[in-house]
Amino acid sequence: MTQRMVHVGLGGQGRRWLTEAIPPNVDAGRVDVVAAVDTDPERLELAESELGLSPDRCYTGLDAALSERDADFCSVVTPPSAHEPVVETALAHGLDILSEKPIADTLESSVRIERKVREAGAKMGVTMSHRYDQDKTTFRRALSEASPVDYLTARYTGNVRNRGLYADYVHEMTDMLLLDGAIHHLDMLASFADAPCERVYAETWVPDGADYEGDCTGLVTLHFADGTRAQYEGSYANATTLNGWGHEQFRAECRDETLLLDDREVERFPFDPADVGDWSGLRKGDGEAVPLAERPIWENAWLIEQFCEWLDGGDPMATRVEENLHSMGIVFAAIESSRRGEAVNVQDLLDDARQRA
Repeated sequence: MTQRMVHVGLGGQGRRWLTEAIPPNVDAGRVDVVAAVDTDPERLELAESELGLSPDRCYTGLDAALSERDADFCSVVTPPSAHEPVVETALAHGLDILSEKPIADTLESSVRIERKVREAGAKMGVTMSHRYDQDKTTFRRALSEASPVDYLTARYTGNVRNRGLYADYVHEMTDMLLLDGAIHHLDMLASFADAPCERVYAETWVPDGADYEGDCTGLVTLHFADGTRAQYEGSYANATTLNGWGHEQFRAECRDETLLLDDREVERFPFDPADVGDWSGLRKGDGEAVPLAERPIWENAWLIEQFCEWLDGGDPMATRVEENLHSMGIVFAAIESSRRGEAVNVQDLLDDARQRA
């Protein structure tokens, strides 16, 4: 069944939706974009050129678009601070919602959105695109076949310490590492574990010479309900890029093997009794290569496909809003932990946010 879609937000990431994520789903007959919305009239020209929309289907106001066009769902690809009012308008018109991460710019707003969607009986998915990249999907599937996990590690580092090398707005963000990059990486660590994350301990800072207002480097430890631990290292301000955006390293230490994802390649290192006591060790490339998973589309394009299947009666998305709220709790627990200098209980933080919201 073709789902009628209103695309909201055409700047930055919204443009990538227009050029990369939406077209394959239009070509497959999954979606029909009936309108596009952006407060900047000049951006609406992109909807005309990329999606072939006529000018009368391009709007600067969401309420007008939803009043004049019959739709099944809307995307939300606006700045995070605008997510809540867009969701409210969509729900008022009886639409389901597919939103860019994060759910919102605060934990309180995020829990309000989840509550409003649930009370409306609507469906809302969140596009955690990094989780559905080819190499991360391969690693997750290989991990599901592995022996029990003891602990996980993740590394994401880059040498973009100077202004002008990365998007300018991130240099002004508070807690920029956790809200810009780690929001994906901590979500992936949580998706690799088999149990909810109970508590988080984090230290974040701005290294000498880094041109960032908010903390751009940090270490985060996660403890899961089944005893699994995870350690995250992230930085935008290192001297070198060892595992930059899209090329992160993840490692799973399991009882009977080590599983490694490094620079978009996945390897297994099975336990071998002959290696016991061999301190010379193994190197990247010494393991058993795991072929990368194959499918037609990845990341946000695949998430739109999953959302449409859910709307059509299929399984709920793994990144539906009620599930993704826990990942938001992990991120904000890390922010709170760095400020307090102590571990923070994720569920307690979510409960507090629900009371304040």
